Amino acid sequence: MIVTDTIWPPDFANISESKYIVLIQSLRAAVRSGELSVGFKLPPVRELAWQLGITPGTVARAYKMAVEEGLVETTVGRGTFVSEGERAEPVVEESLVSVYQDTDLNMRGVKVPEVGQDASIRQIMRQLGGEIGQNYVDCPTPDSDLAARQAVVDWIGPDRVGRLSADDIVLGLGAQHSVIMTLQACLYGPNPVILTEDLGYPGIRHAARLLRAQAVGVKMDQDGMRPDLLEEALRQHGGQALVTVAETHSPTTIRASETRRQEIAEIARRYQLQIIEDDCYCVCRTDRPTYRAIVPERAWYVSSLTKSVSAAVRFGYVACATGKASVARQVAQSTFYGLPTPILDLCTELLTSGEAERLRRLTSAKTEELVKIAVNILGKWDIRWRKEVPFIWLRLPQGWRGSTFTAACAAEKIGIKSADEFALQDGQAPNAVRIGINPQIPQAEFERALRRMSEMLENPPNSVDV
Repeated sequence: MIVTDTIWPPDFANISESKYIVLIQSLRAAVRSGELSVGFKLPPVRELAWQLGITPGTVARAYKMAVEEGLVETTVGRGTFVSEGERAEPVVEESLVSVYQDTDLNMRGVKVPEVGQDASIRQIMRQLGGEIGQNYVDCPTPDSDLAARQAVVDWIGPDRVGRLSADDIVLGLGAQHSVIMTLQACLYGPNPVILTEDLGYPGIRHAARLLRAQAVGVKMDQDGMRPDLLEEALRQHGGQALVTVAETHSPTTIRASETRRQEIAEIARRYQLQIIEDDCYCVCRTDRPTYRAIVPERAWYVSSLTKSVSAAVRFGYVACATGKASVARQVAQSTFYGLPTPILDLCTELLTSGEAERLRRLTSAKTEELVKIAVNILGKWDIRWRKEVPFIWLRLPQGWRGSTFTAACAAEKIGIKSADEFALQDGQAPNAVRIGINPQIPQAEFERALRRMSEMLENPPNSVDV
C-alpha cells in the first residue's frame, strides 16, 4: 500500500527533475524523518510503478540507489524494507583494466604498440641509476617536480591550452587519477553533479561513484555534445563540473567542432560551470583549440603519456584553470603527496630528450597502419573511424544487438565492447560496439578476427530478444 498525505510517495505532477531523482529524494527524506520506520515494507517495483504512473525501470533505479545508500535492504522472496541504517556492501563494477587469457584476441581496450618503449625506458633507468645527486629518500615537493612540470608545458606546446606555465601544472598517476583529482578540486555540496557525454569512458562512471556524485548524461550529435541539451540538464539538475572528451571521443570517434566548443564554453560561463577536458586519446598533434584556450578561467585540461608513449609509467597531468592550480595541488598533496621521484626523473628525461616525441610519432604511424587494415576489412559496414584514433565504432546491422554480437565474438575468443558498457547507469545505448585497435595482437590474428567479425555481421542470429 501507499502512505498518503506525507512526503512519501512523491507527487509527480508538474515536476521538472528526472522522476527517479524525485523518487529517491522523497524516499530519503521519509526515512530520515522517521515517516517510514525501520522495517517498513515498500511496495514491489511493478506495483509502485503502476500506482505512481511511472516506469518500473524508474522505480528500480531509485530502489537500487536506496540500497547503495543503506536506506533500504532487499531480500529475495521477502521484498524491500527500510533498513536500520547499516550501509549495504558497495556495488563493485567491472574493472577498468581488461584482463584476458593469452589465447584471447583482446580488442576491448586500447593498447599502445611496442615501438621501442621498453628499451628506451630501461636505458633511461640505467642512466639515472648512475647519476649522482638524486634524492630518492624524501617525499616529492613542488621544487623537486618543477623540471617535470616544465617538461609537460613544453610537451603540450605553445597556445594548445592557452597561456601556460609550470605553475599551472599538477601531476597525477595517469589521466584517470588526474580527472578524479580535478573533480575533487571542482565539486562541492552534499549532492554534487557531474555532467558528461551520455556515452563515454566508463572511468567517469567509476569516478562519480567514488566521489558520491550524480553523473548526468548529455546526448551528442556529429559535432559533439549538444548545447541545448547541456543547458537543459543544467536547469534540471544543476552541476558543478562538465567532464568531456572533445578531441577524440570514445567510443564514437566524434571530434567536437570549433563552433560547438565555443557554444559549450559560453554555457559554462553563464552557469558557472567548470569544464574538465580529458584528452588522453589524442595521440596526434591537433589545431583545434582546447576548452582551456577558449575559457581559461574555468577549464581544466587533462592528458597523459598512456596512449602515446607508455601505459606502464602512469604519468598524467592537469593544466589547471587559471588561478586554480593551488586547489588542485592541495588535493594532490592531501591524497598521495606527489608522483614518485623515480617516475618524475624517468618521465622528465623521456620528455626533454625528445624520446617521448619519437615514440609518439611511431605510435601514431602504427595506429594509422592498423586502422587502415581494419577499415579495409570492415569498410562495407556502418563504421565511424579516424586514421589517428585507435578504435572503430561499428553500428550494427539489423538482426544484431550490441550484447548478442559481443557475446558471439566472445565465443570466438574475440573481445570487444558493447555500447552498453559506455552508457551511464540506466542510460540508453545505441545498437553498436567499439572495436579497439590492439597492436599487441599478431597482425595475422588481428586480420583474422576482423574477417570473422565481418562474416558474423553477414549472418545474424535467427531471433533477437526484444
